[in-house]
Amino acid sequence: MATVREFIDYHFEHFNARELRAAARAYEAHIAAGGRMFLAMAGAMSTARVGRILARAIRAGLIHGVSCTGANLEEDVYRLIGGDAYEDVPAWSKLSGEQEAALAARGFSRVTDTAVPESIMLALEEALFVRWQAAAASGRSATPAAFLFDALEDPSLEEQFHDPASSWVLAARDASLPVFTPGWEDSTTGNAFSAAVMRGDVATHACVEPGTAQMTRLARWYIEHCEPAPGVGFVQVGGGIAGDFAICTVPLIVKELQLHDTRPWSYYCQISDAEPTYGGYSGAIPSEKISWHKLTAATPRFSIHSDATIVFPLLLAYVLGD
Repeated sequence: MATVREFIDYHFEHFNARELRAAARAYEAHIAAGGRMFLAMAGAMSTARVGRILARAIRAGLIHGVSCTGANLEEDVYRLIGGDAYEDVPAWSKLSGEQEAALAARGFSRVTDTAVPESIMLALEEALFVRWQAAAASGRSATPAAFLFDALEDPSLEEQFHDPASSWVLAARDASLPVFTPGWEDSTTGNAFSAAVMRGDVATHACVEPGTAQMTRLARWYIEHCEPAPGVGFVQVGGGIAGDFAICTVPLIVKELQLHDTRPWSYYCQISDAEPTYGGYSGAIPSEKISWHKLTAATPRFSIHSDATIVFPLLLAYVLGD
């Protein structure tokens, strides 16, 4: 078996493996029929270098919109401008408090087995800061992603690019993909922006588009692209705000705007290691979304209970034909 695709077709016969194979085949069929695919991405996927395959999928026309946490948005760019300065921490679960403090003293922040240099965070903040200031002064408002796309044109950042082919944010910019970041304030750059407004260095919060405005933008994008059939599919990596924000678009359109003939999400695949629990979203099984008008009983639904850093690249590799 010379390819990932052949390996999955032959070996992935049962349990989670079978669900992955079925999800990949249905994803492929959806795209082949002219459908679009929307990605919701939580967790530290960019830290785990998902861009290596996600950038390829974007360039291949397999992803048409993204909703992600602010951390996933900025972390891809941190990797892009300073990936060679990261440090691996293979024995991360055995670190003592003193060892964690030593990492901080050296200017690193740890994400599981990866230590991110704070100098890279500051370099990006400096490039964003002047753009926030200018937007606030002119009365302009833009999404967090739009500010990042613009900052990546900065020659001082461009000369630091490390493996740009593996940056999904660069791929999204080049493909003019809509990228939404609900809850952006829960990120390092979101914190930096909030602090800049508090200090008075940026005149107003309004220069960065808030979540409700992004939701309106997403609803309009969905209305524009859900026709013709088969419409727009949905891949959810992890759960949380990145997933629920985006998938709520359909009930917003159908229930609040009363556009009852709107085509619903036409494919759904969830990859999560969270367990179904009382009130939890990340582990909720796909059928729970039917009563909320997020999906219908006829929507092809797949739930892969596994580590997304393993499963999501396999899913994309299959559809890419690797």
